This record gives sequence, C-alpha cells and structure tokens, in this order.
Amino acid sequence: MTYQDIYIVDGIRTPFLKAANKPNPFSAADLSISACKNLLLQRSYPIEEVIAGCVIPSADETNIARIIGLRSGCKVSVPAMTVQRNCASGLQALDTAAQHIAELNYNLILAGGTDAMSHAHLFFNEKMVLWFSQWFASKTLKQKLACLMQLRPNFFVPIIGLLRGLTDPVVKLSMGQTAEIIAHKFKITRQAMDEFALASHKRAAMAQDKKLFEAEITSIYDTQGQAYEIDNGVRRDTTLEKLASLKPFFDKKFGNVTAGNSAQITDGAAFLILANENSVKKYNLPVLGRIVDTHWAALDPSEMGLGPAYAIPPLLKRNHLTANDIDYWEINEAFAAQVLACLKVLKDADYCKKHFNLDHAFGEIPMDRLNVDGGAIALGHPVGASGARLVLHLLHTLKRTHTRYGVASLCIGGGQGGAMLVESINTG
Repeated sequence: MTYQDIYIVDGIRTPFLKAANKPNPFSAADLSISACKNLLLQRSYPIEEVIAGCVIPSADETNIARIIGLRSGCKVSVPAMTVQRNCASGLQALDTAAQHIAELNYNLILAGGTDAMSHAHLFFNEKMVLWFSQWFASKTLKQKLACLMQLRPNFFVPIIGLLRGLTDPVVKLSMGQTAEIIAHKFKITRQAMDEFALASHKRAAMAQDKKLFEAEITSIYDTQGQAYEIDNGVRRDTTLEKLASLKPFFDKKFGNVTAGNSAQITDGAAFLILANENSVKKYNLPVLGRIVDTHWAALDPSEMGLGPAYAIPPLLKRNHLTANDIDYWEINEAFAAQVLACLKVLKDADYCKKHFNLDHAFGEIPMDRLNVDGGAIALGHPVGASGARLVLHLLHTLKRTHTRYGVASLCIGGGQGGAMLVESINTG
C-alpha cells in the first residue's frame, strides 16, 4: 500500500541480548516498556494508539501491546493491538500503524515489536495433557491410584516451544532446513556463508566502535542494577577458521548451515512513533523520514528465505524505482544462505522473468550498501522486533549519509516476504 505523508518522527530500541543457558532477566513486556518509556519521556507525544508485533508473548502478555501502552505511561483511553506475522511482526506493526493514520483514524501511533526468545515456552506433550485430564476427572482414592499407575517417564518429555515454532507445520521443515534447501538449489557454498557471517560481525563491531548505534539504543537495567548497553551477540574474535570449525546444525550429514552463519536467538524490542503531516506541524516534531510503501509477498514455505526477493521487485516497480535508486538496504540475516540466495536470484534474468514477471533482471544489490553495520547474524533476531529495528537503523543510516531511499526487508516463516520503502527527509 502506497502512503502519503506518513512520517516516522522518532524511535528507540533496547540492546539485543543473546540467549544463554537460561532466560535473560527481561520479559518481552519489560524490554518494550524500557524502550517506550525512554522514547516517550524525550517529548510529550499525544499517543492515540499502540501497535506491537510479538511472536512469543508470555502467559501474562497475551495482548502485549495493551500492557506496553499502560505501563509506558499512555492514557488508559489509548487503545492497543498486538499483531503477528512471524519474523516480520515488527514490520507489520509499522505497516498497520501507517494504514491507520492513512485512513485518518489516528494522528500519532506508537508502533514496533518485541520478543524475549530466551523465555520461549516449554509445553506438556499430549500424553501428559491426557493424563492430567484423567487425573482431574478422578474422584476417589482408588481412581487416583489407578491413574498414578499409568504415569510413565516419557510423559514428562517437554515440547520445546521455540523449536516447534521455528518449524513449518505445512511442509514439516524447520527454518534452518529451508535455508539448506535454497543453499543447495542456488549453489551457495559453506565458505560464502561463513564469509558473509564474518562480515556481519566485523561490520557490527566497527559500528559499535564508531558509536553508530548510540542514537537508537537505550540502556536497560535489571533488578540487580546491572546495565545492558550494547548488543552482546557481536563476536569480535570470530574468524573464518572458527566459523569453518562449526558443524552443520540442521542437516548434520550433508548440510552447510551452522549456528555461526545463522541469526542468533535473542531478546530485544524496538519502537517508533508515526505521525501524519498535521501532527508534525502542530507539535513541531522532528522527522527521521517517511514510510513510502510496503509490499507483502508469498511463496513456497520450503523456500521461505527467498521472501525478500519476492517482495522487493513489486515494491519498487509500483513506485517507479529501480535497484539503482536505492541508497541503502537492510535485509534481515535469518541465515547467510537465504540473503545470498536472494541477491543471486534478483540479478538472474531468467528467474526474474519466470517468478517476478519482469522482462529483465531486477538488478544487483551492492554488498557495500547492504546491512552496512551488520545484521542479525551478529546482532540477533528477536523475531517480533527485527522488522522495526531494520527500519529504525535504516533511517539513521540515510540521515547519517545524507542519502534518500532505503528498503528494509525480511523473509517470513511460513513462506512470505515483506519489504518497506522509506525516504529520508533530511537528505542535506
């Protein structure tokens, strides 16, 4: 949907914290509230709606957007909604907010995404659930003893929510297995994947050293007073040799996709404030940029990593732009294999003709304009937040470099792709 005068006036995110061997100290709501409170304290925004993308809310966070709004200081009269489009939930939140403003329902909206993947659920398996049903139905001591006699050790084997959630129920493949499929299909080598992963860490480390994330990150503090100030998944000491030593994770015998060339499991939140032109003028708001258009695409779930390649060409075609018109790109690094495959098909004329209805190749995305400060392989991929982070960082990149157009895009579990075109207002 193409928009007119939908502005992003501000934004902030938490540091992205990698999952270790236990849950991190913050829930998805905690992360969001830390970000949003800091964002709203910077200026008295009259927020009219809150929209949050989240994939793994806890039992206490069912409509997490409402919790975020109330606990961040929004008025009780401000409505809130949670949206979910798997890996692009944060981007969906921004798109939904833009739609609501375009339809003249709202003037200022707080939108973004969050997930605390280290808090992903463990579930009882079906055998244990059935046993519980029988236990609660037992009324007498004899019945309960009989029920206890039926209890077996394998009833206690949990279902790991994160692993189940990252597996497509239609094609019965994990997201990593789909990355292996496209790596094989498009001849993406292990070395190419590892080189891409290494570049992600090096770029992220350099961006941290240059303090390029400072404008978008707010520090957060746990209950012990410990501060978290930077994305802690960046591995400064990684090398090609270290990456090459890692064993394939998803296809242990023949695969090339490893933990080292895949996105990290991470906790984080990112939120932006969207406004119409009248509000920008009325409240004298700063402007980072504007949302020009968004496109959503779908494809075979077994090749879900190609989602950005399916979403980007129609987005630019609708806006009479070419690849050469885009100054910077942010494509989420779910896996090195899928980003490299996207780049490969977009410059393949035959593939573009067959799948994108183009009469020529879409074009080449230069590596020196793609994920210039690292991506999810280094920073992490809290699935609900990543889309919002990409847009926020892309706008800061455009502002810093005095350039105009940027595209943020993600592949989406289940076989979809999303892409958003943004324009910097302060091109200098």
